[in-house]
This record gives sequence, structure tokens and C-alpha cells, in this order.
Amino acid sequence: MAHDLRNLDPAYIEFWRERHICTLTTTRPDGSPHLVPVGVTFDPEAGIARVITNKNSRKIANILAAGPDGARVAVCQIGERKWATLEGRAVVRTEAEAIADAVNRYAERYGRMPAPNPDRVLVEITVTKALGLV
Repeated sequence: MAHDLRNLDPAYIEFWRERHICTLTTTRPDGSPHLVPVGVTFDPEAGIARVITNKNSRKIANILAAGPDGARVAVCQIGERKWATLEGRAVVRTEAEAIADAVNRYAERYGRMPAPNPDRVLVEITVTKALGLV
């Protein structure tokens, strides 16, 4: 079920605030999907989803391989009989301020501050489609 990004249902937004493990799907250079568990935060007003991760991860390599315009990706979460997927274009951000903001958002959603990581980067997804059943 598709949702209007300009007018998301409050229940859909709330579902993205609850504590759920999510998945991030990227595409490997050979075209095959790469799917991994991640923590995701979603800012519906900005239309941005964020994932913090290690700069040496396969997901980062996949996103960078797509070029400067970013990679098409999807993040998904499931909870009981609910599910939600956000699709969009991901870029890798390395600016300290953007990473710190993403870490704080992660801590708010997941109830814990992640351990310091000098190799941390930010996957910033400009959301183009919202799907789900909530």
C-alpha cells in the first residue's frame, strides 16, 4: 500500500518512531541485492531517512559505486502485523555535524547512544516512496 509523502498518516509516522530493527537493501555491482539489519531514523518533515554505519561496510561500497547521484535503496521494518518501507536515493555523508545529528536521532529512537566509532559515516536517504500497512 502506497502512502502520500506529503500527507503521511500519523500512525505511519509513529510506527517509524517505535523501536524496530530495520533492513537496508542496496545493490551490489553485479546487480544482486545486499540486505542487512540496521537502525533507521526517519524525519518525515524533511523526507530523509538516516542510517549510521562503518565507512568500510559493503553497503557503503555499494552506495559509492552508484556514483555521485547516489544509489537507489530501500529501508524496511516489521512489527507484529505492521510493516513499512521507505524507498529513495542514498548518499554517503562524512561531515561531523551531520553524523553527530544522526547519532543523536538514533539514540532517541533506540534508547541508547551508540559506541564511539571514528570510522562512522552517515547514509542519508532522500525518500521518494513510502509503502506499508500500519
